[in-house]
Amino acid sequence: MAKIHFLGTCSGTEPMEGRNHVSFVINAGGFNYWFDAGENCSRSAYLSGIDLLKVKAVFISHPHYDHIGGLMGLMWNIRKIVTYFRKSLASESIEIFTPKMESWEGIYKTLQYTEGNFVCPYKINSHLVRDGVVFEDENIKVTAFHNHHLQTEEGEGWLSYSYLIEADGKKIVFSGDVKSTADLEALVSDGCDYLLMETGHHKISDVAEFVNARPIKSLIFVHHGLEILNDFPAAYEKIKAVKVGAKIVDDGDTIEL
Repeated sequence: MAKIHFLGTCSGTEPMEGRNHVSFVINAGGFNYWFDAGENCSRSAYLSGIDLLKVKAVFISHPHYDHIGGLMGLMWNIRKIVTYFRKSLASESIEIFTPKMESWEGIYKTLQYTEGNFVCPYKINSHLVRDGVVFEDENIKVTAFHNHHLQTEEGEGWLSYSYLIEADGKKIVFSGDVKSTADLEALVSDGCDYLLMETGHHKISDVAEFVNARPIKSLIFVHHGLEILNDFPAAYEKIKAVKVGAKIVDDGDTIEL
């Protein structure tokens, strides 16, 4: 059975006790598929027993720091474990998917000045995210849909994406950061089993109204904004307006699909 492990659930606020920036892992078919890489994500994963050597692909929604601040640490920790413990990566390569190639190139350039010049006994392949299916294997299919959280830069296309994730017979929509719930219409119009929705830029009441009018089976609040972080009791009262199952996840939570 596939599982979602939440490593970070905070939006780009000031540091919050007990919370890291947004990142989650879907474990399917014995591999880990990473979505966003907020600060400390690899440390949180490793200390909770998630095997970093089973990472097969990393999908970044957009290049803001609270979504990529832990990507360098993730890559460094994987190599450290491989070389120090003389272990092997479960896959032949790690696939990195990003809407802004320069962000990854900067991270990789910095890594090349660390110990061993970051020479790895496995491949790290980078891919530019654009609309459509970006990845598919025997365990998971990931389709990207651009949203309007970040304006386009001339000649470079969209810089912010939401993802439709299909795994274990389930449809999971990860909003990433969106300008409005309208950005998600194409992803949920035919229904989904789980909507992982950010609230860093949106009110719970607006999200509830959107979800209640669409064939969404379960709502998971991630990337929490101050409406949730400043008053959890009030937030839990507000999510009662959601007609389907709704949950505010914490760092370290796991959901079985």
